[in-house]
Parts: sequence; C-alpha cells; structure tokens
Amino acid sequence: MMIDILSLTTDELTLEMNSLKQPKYRAKQIFEWLHKKKVSSFAEMTDTPAQLREVLEANFCIKSLNIQKTLVSGRQDTVKYLYGLNDGNKIETVFMSHKHGNSLCISSQVGCKMACRFCASGIAGFERNLTVSEMLLQIYTSENVGKKIHSVVIMGVGEPLDNFDNVIKFLRILESPNGHNMSLRHISLSTCGLSDKIDELRKLRLGLTLSVSLHAVTDEERSAIMPVNRRFNLERLLTSCAEYYEHTGRRISFEYALIHRVNDSGVHAERLAKLLLRKMPRGAFHVNLIPVNEIDETKFKKSNHTREFAGFLEKMGVTATVRRTMGADIEAACGQLRRG
Repeated sequence: MMIDILSLTTDELTLEMNSLKQPKYRAKQIFEWLHKKKVSSFAEMTDTPAQLREVLEANFCIKSLNIQKTLVSGRQDTVKYLYGLNDGNKIETVFMSHKHGNSLCISSQVGCKMACRFCASGIAGFERNLTVSEMLLQIYTSENVGKKIHSVVIMGVGEPLDNFDNVIKFLRILESPNGHNMSLRHISLSTCGLSDKIDELRKLRLGLTLSVSLHAVTDEERSAIMPVNRRFNLERLLTSCAEYYEHTGRRISFEYALIHRVNDSGVHAERLAKLLLRKMPRGAFHVNLIPVNEIDETKFKKSNHTREFAGFLEKMGVTATVRRTMGADIEAACGQLRRG
C-alpha cells in the first residue's frame, strides 16, 4: 500500500528516508516541498536526485482534493467549497473574510456521530475520520484557489476530539516551521464536550483556543438536544474545562446557540451565568452567542432575544459576544454543513 506522505511528521519522514538509506536532511527537504511549497507531484522536487524521486513515486502518494462545487455568499465574504475525497466521499469547507484577516472552517470527519439535534452535520450519519492530509489539504487547496488564510477553525463537519490522534498530528504538522508554520494561537478547536478528550488535550498544553458547545443550562435540556450530555454531563464537562484553563492558562470560549423558546429566556441567561461562575474563575472564559442557523430537518427557529440575552449575561459579570452570521444564504453557517 502506498504511504500517504502528506500525513507524515518530519520525524516519521526521517525514519522513512533512513529506511531508504537516504541522508537525514532529505526528510526536511521533502517536508518543505510538501508543506511550504505545496507541490502536487514528486517531479516538482527539483533539488532531489531523479533516482530518489522515482523511489518516492513507487512508495508514496501525494493526495489531493477535488473541488466539486463552489458557492459564494451574496455579501461576497463567505465561500463554501464541496471537496471530493479520493474514496468518493465529500466534505464541506468554508472560507470567511474578516477585517482582521481570512479564516477557514475545516471538517475533521466525514459525517458525525454526535447527532446534535440542531446541526445538519450528523443527519446523514458517520462514515469515517479524515486523515491528516485531508485536513491539511482543505487549507492548502483553499489557499491555492483563493486568498491567504490567517486562522483556522476546526468547526466544520465532525467532532474533532473524536478524531483525536489525527487532529493532534495535523496541528503538529501545520505549526512546523519547516512547513506551513501557522501558530496554534490562530487555531480554534470546537468540541461538543468529550470531557475525556479535553483532559487529554489539556496535558499537551497546546496554544490553541478551545471552543466548547454548551447550548443548554440543565442536564435535562442539554441531553434533549445534545446526546453527548448523557455520557459527559454538565458537571463533568465544566470540571474538565476548569482544569483545562488551570493547566494551560488559555481562556475557553463557550458556544451557546440561541433557539427560540428553547434556551433563550432571561431565566436561561441567569442560570447560565450562575453555572459558569460557579465552576470557572472570572476571566477564564467568555460566552459566544450564536442565533441558531435553521435547517430543513428541524423545527428549531432563530431566537429574537440575542441582544437581551447578552445583556443579562453582562449584568451578571459574564463576558458575552454575539457571533456575526456569515454564509447562511449558501448554508455555510454554523450547524449547516453536511457530509456532501
């Protein structure tokens, strides 16, 4: 079987070169061709011997993504790409242009197991994890056809922490100074609340921003819209979040999708503030409010009380921001992405 060379770290590539009786510097050289110059074939690696390029061609493959559809929002600030994978599966990736720079929302799985009721990503079920190269290529290909990307959010289709090993490896390669060289401080990872994996992530002390999807203030309400809460309830989740902040010093973003007559009342705001302030130190978090993005398969409607909800939280000493909705007209907003 051909080895997916884009998914190899420099250490792994060094071992492969050693097995081919190649000098150690070849690994760095090839890594830079792949992740800095972003070549699509071994023939383009012009400073490597022709014989080595033939050996690489025989033993390794450089994967690629195929853009099958491109949708541009009416405001021209959001572009959604439908990417075809080598096995026939499809994923969606979203480019967003902001005043402070360009960001890319990437997928981490084909489908999703989490089955959050307000989210389209899991409706077609779960197929498989994305490989390291398939996550990297969403960035490389999107930059190649568009503009430079300054930040990445792992918030598309799939639960990143359910693909833990590949996501961590992806981050290690992405931040490598010999490659794309993106600081992890420009990366946000969004999870629906896999507490055991948050505990593992904490131990790595990465510099990324952790975004935790909360969306409810009681276990009963959260379990009704987010089945993951039956495994990791609010007490367990917030304990993991508090420990994450204590060990990393990185402020956590709690995502809260406001759903009309489900979780958007003043009572909900008060309970949310009390819950977070009981479990987390002040300054350890902020709340990111998101008017839920409607999808055809559910009856959930966008709340009309977003500003009032934010005001309640602020009065109780909780910092809250309202996320600007981007790309809803092309179903590229949070919760609208699908398997393809």
